[in-house]
Amino acid sequence: MKRVLSFAIWLVLAGMAIAQTGENTDKTLSPYFFVKSDDPNLDQLPLTSTSTSVDIAGVIADVKVMQVYKNEGKHPLEAIYIFPASTRAAVYGMKMTIGERTIIAKIGKREEARRDYEKAISEGKSASLLEQQRPNVFQMNVGNLLPGDEIKVELSYTELLVPTDGVYEFVYPTVVGPRYSNQPEPASEKWVKNPYLKSGHAPSYTFDLTANLNAGVPIQEVLCSSHKVNVSYSGASCATVKLDATEKSGGNRDYVLRYRLAGGQIASGMLMYQDRDENFFLFMLQPPKRVTVEQIPPREYIFIVDISGSMHGFPLDISKELLRNLIGSLRPQDKFNVLLFAGSSSALSETESLPATAENLKRAIAVIDQQQGGGSTELIPALKQALSLPRAPGCSRTVVMATDGYVSVEKEAFELIRQRLGEANMFAFGIGSSVNRHLIEGLARAGMGEPFVITKPDEAKLEAEKFRRYIQSPVLTQIKLNYGDFKVSALEPPAVPDVLAERPVIVFGKWSGAVQGKITLTGRTGNDSYSTHINVSEVKPLAANAALRYLWARHRIAVLSDYNTLQNSSELVEEVTNLGLKYNLLTAHTSFVAIDSKARRDGGQLTTVSQPLPLPEGVSNYAVGALQSVVSGAGGAKLYRANRASSAPAEAQELSVALEKKKSEDDAMRPEAKITVGKIIASGGLSKEHVQRVARAHLNEILNCYQQTLPRPQGQLVIKMTITADGLVSQVSILADPSSGKTMSACLTPKLKQWRLGGIRSAGEATITFELKP
Repeated sequence: MKRVLSFAIWLVLAGMAIAQTGENTDKTLSPYFFVKSDDPNLDQLPLTSTSTSVDIAGVIADVKVMQVYKNEGKHPLEAIYIFPASTRAAVYGMKMTIGERTIIAKIGKREEARRDYEKAISEGKSASLLEQQRPNVFQMNVGNLLPGDEIKVELSYTELLVPTDGVYEFVYPTVVGPRYSNQPEPASEKWVKNPYLKSGHAPSYTFDLTANLNAGVPIQEVLCSSHKVNVSYSGASCATVKLDATEKSGGNRDYVLRYRLAGGQIASGMLMYQDRDENFFLFMLQPPKRVTVEQIPPREYIFIVDISGSMHGFPLDISKELLRNLIGSLRPQDKFNVLLFAGSSSALSETESLPATAENLKRAIAVIDQQQGGGSTELIPALKQALSLPRAPGCSRTVVMATDGYVSVEKEAFELIRQRLGEANMFAFGIGSSVNRHLIEGLARAGMGEPFVITKPDEAKLEAEKFRRYIQSPVLTQIKLNYGDFKVSALEPPAVPDVLAERPVIVFGKWSGAVQGKITLTGRTGNDSYSTHINVSEVKPLAANAALRYLWARHRIAVLSDYNTLQNSSELVEEVTNLGLKYNLLTAHTSFVAIDSKARRDGGQLTTVSQPLPLPEGVSNYAVGALQSVVSGAGGAKLYRANRASSAPAEAQELSVALEKKKSEDDAMRPEAKITVGKIIASGGLSKEHVQRVARAHLNEILNCYQQTLPRPQGQLVIKMTITADGLVSQVSILADPSSGKTMSACLTPKLKQWRLGGIRSAGEATITFELKP
């Protein structure tokens, strides 16, 4: 009881400590807020649109991304744009178009490509440079954009689509979430400081995506859970998915397309490609259906929950729903512990995991429900503390992490998991609309578990059930492959891990000699042995499978570099570099550079601007600091640290003076603006205290609606909400000042409908009415 009490006290103090360190002591590379100036002479930022064309043939997606840059200002510009891609993307090409001229980019060593780019810029030539900052984060530099110029940059990549539980999924990440770091700023990490627009601001560029699906067999259904789309069919196995015109500002959340084939079929078989010097193959063998294990041994679960600033609001609400489902379903013979972390961390019990009794489960869920999110994201100390917790004797341990992954210490985290996890496994849940999938997938890979991504509250229950199914009953274990007379080499992966999800076993490789023999897979499912095979002689190498060379090389690079902490090894760097150069792939050590042969600028100053990114949908300003007001002077747009003033005293003084001046000139954005929750009426078993707690957790987004609608928060709001039996908001009614009621309702209603208030005790619906006062 003493430990639990100390944990509760820590929760109260943590908010105070986090707020203080955010203002005074926290030194970080967290991004800046970006504030546009009203100065008409300011050069406008040049990225105007991003459009994507996706061609899916069988299990391979080929993606073309077109970025259009236009200089609408009066001076030559260099634009810097940070953008994401799939962690599985093999980027194999780039080209730049200026007017009627198209320049094909060349792959080169990273340092050499950078030097060539900078030399071209100094000579007045237009050029573009594509660099990898993370396996899923790229940086595009486009230089010497003259006033009035429109330059198009197209990059090409391919990736393999692997079905899970019979469902194929194509994910196109649209925005890089802010990254927290507490380390000094090396040159390689400058991208972390990219500017961000404030929460709720639409992207400053348009977004479009069209996917052409040729499944090869009849399609049962096509769904896009993230965006509004229009689906048309040109046959039983072909579909075209176009983004709806209303989604032109949809570049603030991952685009997620899922489809299922008729009869629950999935691709199973072999693809082959014969090149001049090398031959490549890919086989996908479907494992058996999952068997039910009647006697499941007791398990110990360690839940690690991110409650930092970037989790404030929508992401933390999803985490709460997830944890309620996970913790609430534990069996009496199981044990568990909970560790919450932001700038610091603390465990529910530091001596031993607790029995999963009704009382302990209720207490843990109550503690999680109280969190609001705030502060920095010290992932590594939290992992160290969680992994050092005493183990429950006689129990298999499973570690569960819930986070948006907005950190820059991915490789350090992977290595820590490998070294300290022991016999346990790790399951990582990415929470939010645009999570850091590189971290989520890497944690699961290092921990021999599975990654999950939850973008909406209603997915939490489904993913929790999927997690329980995976952990209780693996699909296939003790897997072995025999290639017979088929001569293979350079296999990826070299050994096949246990299959937890219902997805095919996949192996890339090279082959030589005759197309003959049989590949046999054996393993165990439950208590029985399992065997299946593919006759290689029945497969023909096809030119259409040329993407296999890129996919094999990308998988090899992932094993060597993406999740490997030996990045300082000269041998590893050389091998990754050679793979990138040989197979024309973007890597951490190779880059694409396109240079126009014609000099277009003769002297004069070149202005460098960083494209401000929208915060991912549902992510609050706390992700980059809860600064209440930012300003821009007559000299143009300014970038200010969001909550890290003490890291640069001169900057802090400048910001302080600017804020005071702005406050006296314009009271519209005064820092002290706030709102409070007033009178509450609740029915259906919902307590006033619970309603107040939920409302307070969302005050920041409500304040944003106030400030977008009115010069400043003014006028009382009365909100009435109808709640379904499972705690979802079904109807919203808002009473406000007539001059602002319609616009206020348009802003608030979608946000209110995302609230989750937990189950109610009545059989039907409940209602709550509460006041908001400025």
